[in-house]
Order: sequence, then C-alpha cells, then structure tokens
Amino acid sequence: MADRDDRLAAEMRVLRERVVGITDVVVASADGLLITADSGETESAEGLAALTAATLSIARRAGTIASKGLLHHTVARFTDGFLVAQAIGEMALIGVLGDAGLDVKRLHIEAQVSADRIGDLLTAGGPAEPAG
Repeated sequence: MADRDDRLAAEMRVLRERVVGITDVVVASADGLLITADSGETESAEGLAALTAATLSIARRAGTIASKGLLHHTVARFTDGFLVAQAIGEMALIGVLGDAGLDVKRLHIEAQVSADRIGDLLTAGGPAEPAG
C-alpha cells in the first residue's frame, strides 16, 4: 500500500511540475473521501476533496439532463484562481486548485494523462509509472 501511496504522490507532483499555477491537488473517491493530497495553500484537503466531488456530481447531473454524455472535467473560474474537477471514471476524481495564472489549457492535457495513471493505480495497484 505504501508503494501505491508513493506512486500517487509522485503523480501529483508531476502534475504540479508540468502545469503553471497549480497550488493544490487532491485525489478522492467519487463521494468525496480524500485518498491523498499535495496541498500548498489550502487548509483542508478533506474539504477540497468533498467540494470537488460535489462539483463533479452537479456537473454530471447537468450533463445527464442535457444529454451531453460522460463528464470529463469541469472548471470554476474565480477572481483569484480556479477549481478544476477531473473525473477518473465513475470511481474517483482529481481536484486541482490554481492561482489566477493557472495554465488551464495545459492542465486539461496533463490532468487526463494523470487521471489515466491514477485510475490504474487505484484499480490494480497498477503498472503506471509517473512520467518524469
């Protein structure tokens, strides 16, 4: 289990290193229970995990009602930054907080790659290695 936790932490570090403006990253279950976090500015990783899950849940419901298919991610933009919720299938999520300079376009690309690797780690203890 420690190996899986180390690999999850490494994957979150890679995401932070590849995308300008990320301040916090959490991985959580779909119902908002924190699995792991790489927090910089947020006081409560558990709270961020729960809020990210709620954000995804609302966006999924909106997509269902509007018949738009499976949700990949949702972005909330604020005066001083962003909250991005990236689905990892139906079972988990990545929550990213970013400052006002967050490179959202780059995040969309890198978060999908990270979501795939994290999904592998969560489901099988998988062979996924963080891209270095």
